[in-house]
Amino acid sequence: MKFKSCLVIAALAASTTLNAQEAVKPAAAAPAAQPDMEKVSYFIGRQIGGNFKQQKVDINVDTFAAAIRDVVAGKESKYPQAELEAAMGVFEKYMQSRMAEIQAEMAKEAAAKSVEAKAAGAKFLADNAKREGVKTTASGLQYEIIKPGDGAKPVPTDKVNVHYHGTLTSGKVFDSSVQRGEPITFGVQEVIKGWTEGLQLMSVGSKFKFFIPSDLAYGDSGAGADIGPGETLIFEVELLKIEK
Repeated sequence: MKFKSCLVIAALAASTTLNAQEAVKPAAAAPAAQPDMEKVSYFIGRQIGGNFKQQKVDINVDTFAAAIRDVVAGKESKYPQAELEAAMGVFEKYMQSRMAEIQAEMAKEAAAKSVEAKAAGAKFLADNAKREGVKTTASGLQYEIIKPGDGAKPVPTDKVNVHYHGTLTSGKVFDSSVQRGEPITFGVQEVIKGWTEGLQLMSVGSKFKFFIPSDLAYGDSGAGADIGPGETLIFEVELLKIEK
């Protein structure tokens, strides 16, 4: 029976990387420096320990260390292999059950956050709709023209090249090609619904500000660490060109 946990991936990955580097090393390369095994050992221990802690595995650290010492010293196993495999089978089932519980807890927490964020977003959009220059489409997308353009408007099958700056309603920046200093190209239909609709309102050379409700953005799922469930998003978008 194979233990399916990924607790020692870091150590295996490190070994694989070293082997790969050794394979491609030029024949005339200088001898590699001797590693500081005290620090390497400590690093691997922290990686494995961190994984145990993250997965909330109540491991007996003394027994774990003793097993490593026995293997390194060439000693026989303290327990028969069949007993160890049976114990690991029970452990894997236990961890699967724990993961299901954790996922259910996370889903419940995300749902609560989404409800709260949607309520705050609805209030923000209601107030924002009253501002001069802000228009609201039938879908609920709001937009404001910062700079008009006189070029063509993209259609769903086009690719566009844009600069953008995305924030939450709190003002927190979660993504910005402007800050990176490099525009991005993508298909009009390859993005969130609010962008797909909004881009088709723009002319090349124009700059719009979009206020996108969560159902036209990432909905109850959110996106990554910065965009939570139910978040309303704000984007400043400049349409630089259309690529047919």
